[in-house]
Parts: sequence; structure tokens; C-alpha cells
Amino acid sequence: MLTGKERLRKAFRCEEVDHAPWVPFVGCHGGALLGLTATEYLQSERRLIEGVEAAIARYRPDGIPVAFDLQIEAEVLGCELNWADQTPPSVRDHPLALGHPLEALRVPTPECGRIRTVLAAANELCRRHPEVAFYGLVTGPFTLALHLLGTDIFMKMFDAPDYVGRVMGFCRDVCSALSGYYLDAGCPIVGMVDPMTSQIGPDQFREFVSPFATSVFEHIRQRGGLSSFFVCGHAQQNVEAMCDCRPDNISVDENIPLQYVRDVCLPRGISFGGNLQLTSVLLLGKPIDAQRNALACLEIGGERGFVLAPGCDLPYATPPQNLEAVTQVVLDPYQRQVVKASVAEQSDDDRLDMREYGQADKVIVDIITLDSEACAPCQYMVDAVKQVTPEFEGIVIWREHKIKYRESLVFMTSLMVRNVPTICIDGEIRFVSRIPPRDQLIAAIQDRINEKFRMKIARRKASLYVLGDGGAECQELVQRCERAIAELGADAHVSTVTDPAVIASYGVAPIQTPAVVMARYVLKSTRRIPDVAIIKEWLKGD
Repeated sequence: MLTGKERLRKAFRCEEVDHAPWVPFVGCHGGALLGLTATEYLQSERRLIEGVEAAIARYRPDGIPVAFDLQIEAEVLGCELNWADQTPPSVRDHPLALGHPLEALRVPTPECGRIRTVLAAANELCRRHPEVAFYGLVTGPFTLALHLLGTDIFMKMFDAPDYVGRVMGFCRDVCSALSGYYLDAGCPIVGMVDPMTSQIGPDQFREFVSPFATSVFEHIRQRGGLSSFFVCGHAQQNVEAMCDCRPDNISVDENIPLQYVRDVCLPRGISFGGNLQLTSVLLLGKPIDAQRNALACLEIGGERGFVLAPGCDLPYATPPQNLEAVTQVVLDPYQRQVVKASVAEQSDDDRLDMREYGQADKVIVDIITLDSEACAPCQYMVDAVKQVTPEFEGIVIWREHKIKYRESLVFMTSLMVRNVPTICIDGEIRFVSRIPPRDQLIAAIQDRINEKFRMKIARRKASLYVLGDGGAECQELVQRCERAIAELGADAHVSTVTDPAVIASYGVAPIQTPAVVMARYVLKSTRRIPDVAIIKEWLKGD
């Protein structure tokens, strides 16, 4: 019987194994297993050890990360962080964008900040569990560069490519150093996680990422370690370029078809991993959903060079029973047969009718994300929208839809969005897994505003009052009103009125309930006192 570490080594070398290795990417979810917040968990050596050990006991993995936090290096290098209860921290500011010179930055030592905390946890976990392959995760050079420089990096790739190259060179040195620290701590695998590469195309990837990533992977190889290139988001266009960087493994999320990754990687002798669905299945689904998804991945992945894993860091509140169900499918051939024989239930009953969405007064900018507090591409896409909407004050409304919540997942499905993060404007998909430059986003919003003026849309804010006893019929009527508002994107709200006297004031008898009264609000006067005669005309007209 192979140990988990042995199984992963063979899989990374594209050798056949008894079953595909199982690697749950437990990050702040380890805190949830202990009843701790992400902030409490990610800052404590002892709690990291306890959380990973709790995951090992429940999920029986072949491999598992020591920690999953892509802000560790950024924090040490001077980025201020925003901490949260259920997600890793996010970067608040960018030192290089604030005028700090690149030359003042230094490659962190093993004793710096939370690097010391995570390395100490890695040492102890490797000592206690020699059969498990612990992953040391480092922030990829492009994502780290974006943490340091902010979204200005995308313009500077054109305006100041030499400077971006120097920033990338520094970030490469940080990645190589951290990789060595993890190998010294006993981790056999270093995963370089670079989600922001999903925001660029193959040409930019080969110019600004490939030389630096290749160097990091060569360094890991020379040190006797195994490497994984981990990317999330809509990065299918870069998979071949990722392979050319010569990692031992490429890991992707559900935005990229697993069969595509398999067909690109295996002929090149590179193993591949993924891509269990994080939100719709692992977070929001049932155990049987998780098992069906796992079985589908296993059948596509095959018996050579495949590692079963979630598409990214597990959401904090992922139900443990869903991950335990995946473990059953991985380890029990009989359970795989049971799942294979079951029939998946498909239902579109809760899908919204979006045909009239975006017809209300204001332009609605919807950002569909995994979670801007936990996902770097999502964070920077939300920031891009935040920065431009003040240009359209009173005209544009922006909303983030975090698909870790079921209602947001329904919204995403109803808009036919397939990838995150995505920006929709009045229900139309405009920017898919790409952070738009400021001028492009402003132009797209302005185009929609102009279109609405041409269409002479003149809807007004309204309230809907549901009159009745507050019972089941009233509640169903409220739900239908709220759904209609959601599908239209209207600026309206619903209230329930149960006071018989108030109901009677609307001219509605008890036998006529439940009933709906709609009130519209029309701006008639500002900054002046109208004559009584004018007010009378308003009242007669309405």
C-alpha cells in the first residue's frame, strides 16, 4: 500500500497509481473545523497545526497545504491587509504604487512575520505525519507583483515594460527563497499559486511571467522538490505557456475544462490536477453532489498523472460531510459504482427570468465573484468598478454577487455567466475574467447610459404593498413580488400590511385579500416652493 506522499510522487511523475491522489486545499477552512475565525487561525502556529490535523483526520488526504494565504509575502513586504472572519486577508494598499522604491524592498528571511509562523507549522506537521505530502504554497511572481504595484501593472506592461520586468525579477527571487524555506522545512511539494495570470493573454504571459516562473521551477527541481503551477480563473489560453515553464504539475479550477488540461499536459510529461467545483458543489451542494462531481473528475483524469483537488482554497464554511463524501469516492471502488449508478437531479425551477433585467432607471453593474475578500482577481475587479462608479454618481449602481451564497449562484446561472470574476452591465456580460482598464470600463458604462436615453426609458421608483393577514398566501405573494423586482432589476421594495384599518384605507375589503397596491414616487419639485394651484394640478393628474 502506497503512502500519500509516495502516491503523489508517482502521480507527479505521470506514473500509474492505485488510485488518483486526493488533495483538499484546506486553508481558512481549517479554522472552521476548530470553531475559529480565519484571522485567529492564520496567525497562530499552534492553530494551523491543529486545523490541518483535523482535516487529515476527517478527509484522509494524500497531500494537503500547510497554509493557503496569498498575502503572507505581501504583508512582510509592506502591504497593509484587511482581515476577515471567513476569508484570508486581502491587500489594502500597494507600496510601489504609493511611491516606495523597488530598491528598498528586501527578500524576506525565514524569520520574517508570518513566514516564521507557517514554516514552524510545516516543520512540526512534516515530523508528525511523514506519510502525508505537505504542500508549501508560495504567491506566484505576477500576483505578488500586482500586490506590490496594484492594477497599474497592466498599463505599465505597455508603458514601462522594463520596470515591470525588474519588479517581476524581485518577485521571482522572493518565490525562489520561500520555495527553499518550505523544502528545508520538509515539504516535498511547492505549489506556486499565481491566480492573476488569468488576467493576461499568452503573449503577455510569455513576456512577463514565463522567464521568472521557469526560473522558480528550476530552482525547486535542483533542490530535489516537486512543483505545481496553480492558477484559477479563466486561464485556458495560458495552459500551454504554463507547461513551457516546466513545472511538475499544473492545477486548475472549474473555469478550465479538465479534459483540455489533460490533453495539453500529459503529452508533455506534466501531471495535472483539479477541478472540483468550489461553490455550487462543495460549499452549497449535498454529499451526493460532491461525489458525482468527484467521480466525473476521476473519470476524465484517468489513472496516470491526475491529482483530484478543489479548484482553489476551500471556502471557510464548506460542509465537512461534502469533503468526507469525496474521500469515500476516492478510496472505495464500490462507492464509485453506487454513485455512477445514481441519477443526477437537474432543476431549473429557481432560475430567474432575466429577459427584462436592466430596464430600470439606473445602469446596474453586477460583478459576479467567488468572493472579493478571498480571491485576488475578484478583489481587483471589484476595485476597478469601485474606482469608476463615482464618475456616474446617481446614475450607476454596482453590486457584487459572491457565488459562495446560493442566491448569487442562482443569479449567476440566470445571467448565463460561466466564469468568475465577470462584469455584467444591465444583465449583459461585458468583461469575463479580465480586469478592464479604466477607460474601457467607463466607455462600456457610458455606452449603456446612452442606449437607455435613446430608448427613452422612464421607469420610476415604486413601492409594492401586499395587503392581507400575513399568512401563507401573503408570503407567497411577497416572494413573487421580490422575484419580479429581482428579474427586472427595478428600484422598488415590498412591504406587508396586516392592519385591517390601513387595508381598509386602500379601499380593499377583507374578502379581497391578499391584494397588492403599487405606489410610484415622482419627483415634482426641488429647491423652490410651488404654488397651491400647481400642487392641485399634480394631484389631479396623478
